[in-house]
Amino acid sequence: MPEMITGKKTQQYSTEFKVKAVEWSHQAHRSVKSVAEALDIHPFMLSRWRKEYR
Repeated sequence: MPEMITGKKTQQYSTEFKVKAVEWSHQAHRSVKSVAEALDIHPFMLSRWRKEYR
């Protein structure tokens, strides 16, 4: 029987992408959810980047 390979490949984002996403989400009229949707990432990931940015 062939060996099963499981697991997901995760997307690697550059530091520049993360910083721009965080700065965009810090604008007064933007929410974490709306920025995450626009960038096609999970809101939790953006929240984690915001925490690391602090």
